[in-house]
Amino acid sequence: MDSTRRIAAVAGGFFLVTEIAAIAGVLLYRPVLDDPRYIVGSGADSRVFLGALCELVLVLAIIGSAVTLFPIIRRRNEGAAVGYVCARLLEAAVIVVGIVGILSVVTLRQDLAGAADTDTASAVTVGKSLVAMHDWTFLCGPNFILGANSALLAYVMYRSGLVPRFIAVLGLVGGPLICASAIAVMFGLYEQVSVVGSVAAIPVFAWELALAGRLITKGFQPSPVTPARLRPSQ
Repeated sequence: MDSTRRIAAVAGGFFLVTEIAAIAGVLLYRPVLDDPRYIVGSGADSRVFLGALCELVLVLAIIGSAVTLFPIIRRRNEGAAVGYVCARLLEAAVIVVGIVGILSVVTLRQDLAGAADTDTASAVTVGKSLVAMHDWTFLCGPNFILGANSALLAYVMYRSGLVPRFIAVLGLVGGPLICASAIAVMFGLYEQVSVVGSVAAIPVFAWELALAGRLITKGFQPSPVTPARLRPSQ
């Protein structure tokens, strides 16, 4: 396996891990996200910790995908390569803020457990605030910023022909669509977790899955930025 084929397989693996880790994190977080009184309840802390671990894996996979693809994208468009890495790092940083917010809810719940002088109303308010912070980071990171970096990567892939064009088109459609959806949620047109929001996320989800599958199984298509078009001395 040559170096470019290896890069493609590793990058595809990172994209696949991001999808699995993101879904697992959201599902495992459900107790704290769905119960506004979680902070004063019995809790499901182990499950939430596992969800946080999944999101940390997500963060590492996001960074890994950007770093792995950088040398390939740079051969075609250095500015886009730098922009993509920066956008992925920003997305990862925003997700980390959300993780800290959820873990803070768990810490406060454990500190308040059994305390006789607990102000329940105030504690619930604090818990809701931390969960709201997570919800906003989810909207900004894995929605708006993800949409922007997906569109950027899809543009490079489309122009360079590194992957079949129908895959790149999924990113060109899905990226702007999920960005628009995030803006609509921000202005209260519909809820973040809703049928409309879910439908808007399908193209970008399909883009990442299709890209991951292509890179893992077949790698990049021959193009001016891959070794197939370079002289042996290069």
